[in-house]
Amino acid sequence: MLPQEIIRKKKDGLPLSDSEIQYYIEGISNGSVSESHIAAFCMAVMFKGMSTEETFSLTDHMVKSGDKLKWNDLNGPVVDKHSTGGVGDKVSIMLAPIVASCGIYNPMISGRGLGHTGGTLDKLESIPGYNTTPDISLFRRIVKNVGCAIIGQTSNLAPADKVIYGVRDVTATVESIPLITASILSKKLAGGLDGLVMDIKTGNGAFADNLDFARNMGNCIIEVAKKFEMNTSAIITDMNQPLGGTVGNTLEIIEVIDYLKCVRQEFRLHEVVLTLAAEMLTVAGLVDSTDDGFQKAKEVLDSGKAAETFEKMVSELGGPNSILENTDSHFELASVVKPILAHQSGFISQINTRAVGLTVVELGGGRKKASDSINHSVGLSHVLGLGTKVDAGQPLAIVHAQNENQANIAINMVNDAYTILDTSPSTNQTIKEILK
Repeated sequence: MLPQEIIRKKKDGLPLSDSEIQYYIEGISNGSVSESHIAAFCMAVMFKGMSTEETFSLTDHMVKSGDKLKWNDLNGPVVDKHSTGGVGDKVSIMLAPIVASCGIYNPMISGRGLGHTGGTLDKLESIPGYNTTPDISLFRRIVKNVGCAIIGQTSNLAPADKVIYGVRDVTATVESIPLITASILSKKLAGGLDGLVMDIKTGNGAFADNLDFARNMGNCIIEVAKKFEMNTSAIITDMNQPLGGTVGNTLEIIEVIDYLKCVRQEFRLHEVVLTLAAEMLTVAGLVDSTDDGFQKAKEVLDSGKAAETFEKMVSELGGPNSILENTDSHFELASVVKPILAHQSGFISQINTRAVGLTVVELGGGRKKASDSINHSVGLSHVLGLGTKVDAGQPLAIVHAQNENQANIAINMVNDAYTILDTSPSTNQTIKEILK
């Protein structure tokens, strides 16, 4: 069996057998399948797709490429959430301590930034000392004692996906539904989950840039998860504007802390977080309805219990043990901070959200190639959303940059991304659909 013949078969639109997919995945581990083979395979799948059976097979062999965690020693449900990625999407970092404070065990295995979207791990690594790659025994201990731990893929959990994931980021093959499904579910199944709730973003800042694509992705993930007997639902949420008030790693972590301390809770972000928390509690069987789940999540947030859980998780994973206090002092901040001023008065009627995400990449807060290092301090804060009335000369956002030149480039990019008109735009629903 040759890798190029498997690629050729998929390029011609033919279905792959389980043994061919097995050979391809095992070849990533033993070196018989190169990075160029992976890139070509991903491009073929991108254009020709995969059936549910092929996607199940791909997911299954990616899980089998490494170890699978078991949580037999826990006395509660093991449930996770995953987002397909967006601009300013720091929901996972807020959500994990909330649901853990409600009785869910949440071992969250997350990824890095893909394309114009930020990655949960990149955000967490802006916290001094935070270890995103603990050994499995430490990971297990923290999940048991704290209720949640957010880490990256270890070398033993779905290692084939880790390789494919990096190639997809730099070969414009991120938007393939079968590859997205296999990547997400292989990590989650290897993590030993009882249930999963998906946050599928749709809009001009999402990989699923239209509702049909988002719906197809959600249904594919649910159908494949069903074959693994993992209870899964999907919530489709709006990404036609950045989520929350910040975009960029350190800035988003600071917003997370302010949110959990109930200091600053942007209303769209708040709605997404509590809706996902309610759905996770429902999937876990800990509440009778999503309304009960919404209320339970709000209680642990308002009481400060979720903030304490977050601080404990950070501390157990090597970060500061008092990150809730004097928050800014724990982080390296950008040296150049400048306002991005509106050129005219009116209402913000459209935002090219993808361009906003790419602005942060241009600043050095994301990767142009897989080997790039990240400057965690750069990004955008005080980002205004759709429908906001602005006057000429009023800041649309604040740029945090390494130097004046990068700041000026970002200012131009963000101004180009915003459309300001005389009339207020119609309101987008934040929660589009819930798929069961």
